Amino acid sequence: MPSYSDEEGEFAVRTARKVVEEFSESGKVPQIQFPKRFEEKSGVFTTINIYPSGELRGCIGYPEPVFPLKDALVNSALAAAFDDPRFPRLRKEELEHVVFEVSLLTPPEEIVVNKRKEILKEVVIGKHGLIAERGLYRGLLLPQVPVEWGWKVKEFMEQTCWKAGLPKDCWKDPNVKFYRFTAEIFEEEEPRGKVRRKEI
Repeated sequence: MPSYSDEEGEFAVRTARKVVEEFSESGKVPQIQFPKRFEEKSGVFTTINIYPSGELRGCIGYPEPVFPLKDALVNSALAAAFDDPRFPRLRKEELEHVVFEVSLLTPPEEIVVNKRKEILKEVVIGKHGLIAERGLYRGLLLPQVPVEWGWKVKEFMEQTCWKAGLPKDCWKDPNVKFYRFTAEIFEEEEPRGKVRRKEI
């Protein structure tokens, strides 16, 4: 059963764009009336993609439900647009040529197995996102990423290790913790266009 309605998903995406557009214009974060549901703590990621190529332009968020969704959403949208270290700040004129995507996350759960190789059986492509963690090293990939790249489970694990700054075969190391989570994803079909639930 979906946790968030299509209306709530659309509101999240429209809010992400509105926050970025108004901040680009005035340098201020707009005042927004949020539905009561957005008072609940939730993990969230905002992704900005170039339209129509789908090339990534920014993606930042909060894996853990430590902030109310309304705050996490605003902060992740601003960070994806202006603070992703992989990209220059999003320019105002680019807003006509990007689409916004919001992923609403379930709390991460650690994957616990008796034998390390069994971990590959605990991850489902198209359902789970992953977090790899060892000490200060931590990396996350959303559930849609392996689908978009055509990865199998082993490659998904390897790429999550790589994202964490760890060797690609770190998934074999019992000292590396892996967490899985699911996401409900909503996206613009085109810049400022209709918002749909993304099936992966």
